[in-house]
Amino acid sequence: MKQIKFNEMDYVAGHKGDSMKKGCRICLQWRRYALVLMLVTAINTAAYAENASNPLAAVNNTDVRLQYFDLGGSADRYDFWAADGAYMLTPKLKLKYELHYWSTDITGSRESGFESLHIKPIYFPEKLVGKLGEWKYKVAIGAELLVDFGHEEKGIGSGSNQIAPLVGVALVRGETVLVPLVQHFVEIDGPDVNTTAFRMIAIQSLPNKFWGKLDAKVPVEWNHDNEIPATVEMQLGKMFSSSFGLYADALFGVGKDRPYDWGIGIGVRFNY
Repeated sequence: MKQIKFNEMDYVAGHKGDSMKKGCRICLQWRRYALVLMLVTAINTAAYAENASNPLAAVNNTDVRLQYFDLGGSADRYDFWAADGAYMLTPKLKLKYELHYWSTDITGSRESGFESLHIKPIYFPEKLVGKLGEWKYKVAIGAELLVDFGHEEKGIGSGSNQIAPLVGVALVRGETVLVPLVQHFVEIDGPDVNTTAFRMIAIQSLPNKFWGKLDAKVPVEWNHDNEIPATVEMQLGKMFSSSFGLYADALFGVGKDRPYDWGIGIGVRFNY
């Protein structure tokens, strides 16, 4: 019978190699698990990101929108939002922007041109974030600069450059968001403007990445016999991915001072 020699060093070295191989396999498995966890977390974070239809949401987005308004009689207006978006400069400072292009026959003939540019920095004070019962809240303060492009003789715009400080609060409970806002507009130059706008936004997340929005605006024009050109906007949208969505608007003027009778709109959303 052939004698089998036992070499202790070879045995130890062999087992050390096996241990190292086993350790490498374990490390590789944990790396795979970590990668999967990171991907799932990223997907969930994107899926449950704040809705950009909330002006106080901490999101980066750009929307392109088109709205049609029946102004009463035979007059109408198309409002093309060449850009309606926001960018988070810091976690506490948001910059919102809008660029409007109008086409209207309010003067009796069809006229077109850029109407206004809106720049709106919004700040979220760290100490004004908390919880009231089941509602989470964050307070926002900011100001809006409205630059008019000077086409009022065409029935486009107001003819006034304006500044409008604002304060609002976002209230969140589950899939429901409420946003009361107050904003006061005054002219920098051009025709007089002295308007306080009260606004209430309600956003409800729906199944299959749909959402619904109700946006009620009640401006009071103090230097025009306290007229109240109130409006209501209803919106239904769907996010097809974390970065792309579509939505439709239905708009209604309210009361005797309404700025239009009714309107409809469509929008495309790009989150990034």
